[in-house]
Amino acid sequence: MGGNEDAGMDAVPGLADHNPSDLGDLEREVMSLVWQRGPITADAVREGLSRPLKDSTIRTVLKRLEEKGYLTHAVEGRTFLYRAAEGRGRVAARAVKRIVDWFCNGSVGEVLVGMVEADMLDAQELDALAAKIDRARKAAREAGK
Repeated sequence: MGGNEDAGMDAVPGLADHNPSDLGDLEREVMSLVWQRGPITADAVREGLSRPLKDSTIRTVLKRLEEKGYLTHAVEGRTFLYRAAEGRGRVAARAVKRIVDWFCNGSVGEVLVGMVEADMLDAQELDALAAKIDRARKAAREAGK
């Protein structure tokens, strides 16, 4: 991983308003590369894609993702290095929140129970989820929530 998985605990301005499920296939593929490889150049994105595209197309997609708030860039020499503005988990959580709000009137518990009942989680994932729930419960108690 590129170290961006848990990047940013606060929502990035503008990004919270964008629906991740509205990203196109190419935009999702680019984001996947950025999350996997960490800081990445446009050339590395082009080389990592599943289909050949022109440099101008890649740069347009990177610019669009930056305008939507998914990417940031730094300039090293004359090279743009692109980074995810938020980790994959945070973006996925926002997409799931929209689904939760739409289908389950905001009930995350209903979605999780549905996932368990649909056998979407294996034993290892259930154990990891239970451990995270326990940690969150303890933290909430300590904070007096």
